[in-house]
Amino acid sequence: MRELDLSIRPATDKDADILYTMICGLENKVMDRMNFDFVFLRNIRNDAIRYYIAEYGQQPVGMGSCHIQALLHHAALVGEIQEMYVEEAFRSKAIGKMLMGYLVDFAKSKGAIQLEVTSRNYRESAHRFYQREGFEKSHVKLVRYF
Repeated sequence: MRELDLSIRPATDKDADILYTMICGLENKVMDRMNFDFVFLRNIRNDAIRYYIAEYGQQPVGMGSCHIQALLHHAALVGEIQEMYVEEAFRSKAIGKMLMGYLVDFAKSKGAIQLEVTSRNYRESAHRFYQREGFEKSHVKLVRYF
């Protein structure tokens, strides 16, 4: 893969199908499309949320998202990566690293003091990726499902 053939761009409201397919791949399940579209259209209009799509030529091969939140326990803005996905055939080709650069730049441009990410316990290769990108394993996330 030549780096010149790879481009990263902000997603638009016309990219719902691309992001839906990738999120289904990330979660390894078919997501409810009506609910996905509701959340996507709401988020894509929010200036504190950004989705990026990585394309190899004209083919979408990855995506990443960042949400900026004002958090009391930091008394500041904090960025959080909510989703990061690279198609399996394109992993280990620095696409995630390039996406990360865009997410970091977005968080900094919004005045965030740090960038956080949560990743499921079994995604050990993702954990190694995030640690290579400078993230520290400093917290435990607990979830209560409804």
